Amino acid sequence: MSKTHVTTTINGEPAEFLAEAGLSLHDALRDEVGLTGTKEGCGSGDCGACSVIVDDRLVCACLVLAVEAEGATIQTIEGVATGEKLHPLQRKFIEHAALQCGFCTPGFLVAAKSLLEKNNDPTETEVRFWLAGNLCRCTGYDKIVRAVMDAAAEMRGA
Repeated sequence: MSKTHVTTTINGEPAEFLAEAGLSLHDALRDEVGLTGTKEGCGSGDCGACSVIVDDRLVCACLVLAVEAEGATIQTIEGVATGEKLHPLQRKFIEHAALQCGFCTPGFLVAAKSLLEKNNDPTETEVRFWLAGNLCRCTGYDKIVRAVMDAAAEMRGA
């Protein structure tokens, strides 16, 4: 099977990889690029574990073909922190104990970052609505919502 050369930007850095026609962006990120923070929980876009931001749009990487990343700008969980400095969302998830097993955490963090980039002062209802596509079997959702609300307040300087 022939492969397509894909040139993209991932977490602010130029990246390129070869992709077969049916390769998902999730699999390309993990297997071709070596960014293993993005998780696959369902493979059908129902759990949000593989959430990434493509050209400022939150998507499930399991539903996007890798070849669609050509020329795109992608943000993954690996790009949330700045070097060794955690993003406020990451710190607040720790402070609020908003993670347990951690499998869903990358998807929640990327989804929450996407929300806060669009709306830095969301209501609790808006946070819950935005994160509704992400599933967690361990925490319930209250701690996650509280962490996002607290991070939003900190990022606004409130």
